[in-house]
Amino acid sequence: MSNDTICAIATANGIGSISIIRLSGDKALDIAKQLTKKENFTPRYATLCNVYNANNELIDESIVIYFKAPFSFTAEDVVEIQCHGGVIVAQTILNAALALGARVAQPGEFSKRAFFNGRIDLSEAEAIAQLIEAKSEDAAKILAKQLKGSLKRYIEEVRDEIIHILAYSEVTIDYAEEDLPEDLVEQIATKLKELHKKLNTTLNASKSREGLMQGFRVAIIGKPNVGKSSLLNALLNYNRAIVSNIAGTTRDTIEEQVKIGTHLIRIVDTAGIRQADDEIEKIGIERSLEAIEQSDIVIAVFDSSREFDTEDKELLNLIEQYAQNKEKIFIKNKIDLEQKFNYDLKFDLELNSKENVDKLLEVLKKIMDSKNTTDEMMLISSRQISAVEETLQNIEESFEPLYDQELEIFSFHLNQAIKAIANITRPFENDEMLDKMFGSFCLGK
Repeated sequence: MSNDTICAIATANGIGSISIIRLSGDKALDIAKQLTKKENFTPRYATLCNVYNANNELIDESIVIYFKAPFSFTAEDVVEIQCHGGVIVAQTILNAALALGARVAQPGEFSKRAFFNGRIDLSEAEAIAQLIEAKSEDAAKILAKQLKGSLKRYIEEVRDEIIHILAYSEVTIDYAEEDLPEDLVEQIATKLKELHKKLNTTLNASKSREGLMQGFRVAIIGKPNVGKSSLLNALLNYNRAIVSNIAGTTRDTIEEQVKIGTHLIRIVDTAGIRQADDEIEKIGIERSLEAIEQSDIVIAVFDSSREFDTEDKELLNLIEQYAQNKEKIFIKNKIDLEQKFNYDLKFDLELNSKENVDKLLEVLKKIMDSKNTTDEMMLISSRQISAVEETLQNIEESFEPLYDQELEIFSFHLNQAIKAIANITRPFENDEMLDKMFGSFCLGK
């Protein structure tokens, strides 16, 4: 790692009560002394100081905190300057620090330095990044635990178990020409099966709760004029979508965020699904099908004031095709009108979307809350999921050579499994992956 002193504004852009400028590196303390014209800073104590530019002009009165290496986030000398909020003051202090020898930090560079200096591993770094963008209180709790090393400890346990199994093989390779005791092979196989079950449980739990981490996606679908847009407006509590009696009014998907309970979700109002001749409407319907595939929860809306027809039947076929393994809520809408719907369909809710959707909000909350009913360890990124999938694949491929007593091949697969699982916390060599991952962080982090 470079010994350059890096500097960035660590708070979000815009107007606020305070802004924080963060420095890290060998010259961080020296730059702080020059900015404040103050010689002594007690580590971890907040000091009220005037901050000046190179022309000895007062910029602001700020709080300066010095974290002496290695007792800081990056394990380097770190200084944080807390100034009055807003765009100009923070940027002026940043420019003054740059003039004194610091350079602008790249996105995620503070966390990257913390990783290379041994303060955090990759699982903790990813927890930091996702905690900032957490979409629910449950997700924040999971990420807080991982920030304190829960996933790291889990991965270390798995790695140690694989190494322990590998030791059985390595010790007996010298006796490969002789038949191994049958109970030894079974002991190894039993341990591998238990490990495979443990990892597979974690993998499945993580995939089933993906919406908890990334934010649940809810797709509202139905044929034209069943009240999808009215339902969206009611859920948002304002008129976001145009509502009319003309079929095909909504020609594209409309996405909005709303908080339900402790969850921040993304609701997608789709174009009415039907056979359409209009090219624009056809594109909208194609995007509706994509929205179904990408959603975690599908709300299927049917008009109780109209008879069941071929468009309703086609909608049911599409739900079977695209939403088979998703949470589904079937709604009979427009119950205030004369009832003509004549198909035996089990509805979860009956309502008038123009008046009250409280029951739907309760059902959505219940579904989302149910996704965090287990204390099972959870993987929080596609990178972690891929690493566990690769580990499982190598464990599965190790059984055949084990039973055939081809221990060199068996050991090869276990070594590959160790390498794959280690990628979650601290991979041996993969600079390109590290650059890409930390580059997705925000500035000042």
